Amino acid sequence: MVQIVIRGSVDGSSPPEWLLVELQGETVSRHNSGLAGNVMGDLLYTTEGVPVLIIGHHILYGKQVKLEKPFAVLTKHPGHSHDTTGSHDNNDASQVSMETDQQGSTSTSYSVSALIKRKLIFKTRPKPIITNVPKRV
Repeated sequence: MVQIVIRGSVDGSSPPEWLLVELQGETVSRHNSGLAGNVMGDLLYTTEGVPVLIIGHHILYGKQVKLEKPFAVLTKHPGHSHDTTGSHDNNDASQVSMETDQQGSTSTSYSVSALIKRKLIFKTRPKPIITNVPKRV
C-alpha cells in the first residue's frame, strides 16, 4: 500500500487564501490563445463592498459568498521516497498521510499551496461601458 503525504507549510503559517470566481456563460480570448497566464480583466470593489469585474468594454456586478466546504489547492511532488516512521522531513508543520490501493516503493506527496473559502459570483449579463458618445453633426 502506498501512502500519499499532504504537507502543511514549513514555517507553520497558514497558506494564502484565494477567491474562486464564478462566471455565467463563456469567456473567450480575442486571439483564441487561451486564458491561462493572461490578464482577464480588473477586479474592483465598490465602497459598499460589491465586487465589480471589468473585462474589456464590459462591466459585471457580483456578490461574495462563503463556500459550504473550503477547497485546498495542492501542489504535487511525485516520486519522493516515503519513510514509514515519519522522520524523513521533520521541518513540516503538519502531515496527513492517505493510504491508496496503488503498489510501489515511492509515494507522491502534496503540499497545500492555498485555501479557497469564498467565491465571487457574477450571474448577471455584462453591461457595456460607454464613455463618450459622439454627437452627430
